[in-house]
Amino acid sequence: MTDENTPGTPEPEGSGDTPFQFTDKRKVDPESGAAREPSGGEGTPESPDPLAALDFEPEGEAAESAEVLKAKAEAAEHLDALQRERASFTNYRNRSLRDQEAARTQGTQDVLVALLPVLDDIERAKQHAELSGPMAAIAEKLDASLAKFGIERYGVVGEEFDPTLHEALMHNVDPDATATTIAMVVEPGYRIGERVVRAARVGVVGPE
Repeated sequence: MTDENTPGTPEPEGSGDTPFQFTDKRKVDPESGAAREPSGGEGTPESPDPLAALDFEPEGEAAESAEVLKAKAEAAEHLDALQRERASFTNYRNRSLRDQEAARTQGTQDVLVALLPVLDDIERAKQHAELSGPMAAIAEKLDASLAKFGIERYGVVGEEFDPTLHEALMHNVDPDATATTIAMVVEPGYRIGERVVRAARVGVVGPE
């Protein structure tokens, strides 16, 4: 005798001649015992959005690699900023040193210009042998002090004339001369390094 309510045969809904339909929504196949694949439509719990699987965060080595790349990029930015700051500081320091040296030279030049009348008197006294005793010692100390600040006196008899260093106040002709030379020093020249503060004022002699 067959049992009409055996498992695997859902009991139909409705009766008589009226057509009917039924849906077996059991998740386990009653005959095989295997789980059934979901059969729902799009957007139902049985049919999840396939794009949802693409929304994920990197994990493991991928996440670590992303963090390393980010750290390297930040380190490169910091290094670039540091290098720019260092270059800016180096330029500022060099500019400051140049400005300090220029100010120092200008200050020395101003003092030298103020002392020129006194130095010229001392040189004239030397030329006329009027400088002796304590005054001669003072003059030597003054020359030594000027040398400490890079001040140089120049212009001597017999030196070849250089228009960038000497100012010719007198010019004599000598048929035997092969070059224009200094025959007399009216006022010696002074310079600080390569900067001429006052050209030597001289009398020269040269060929026709």
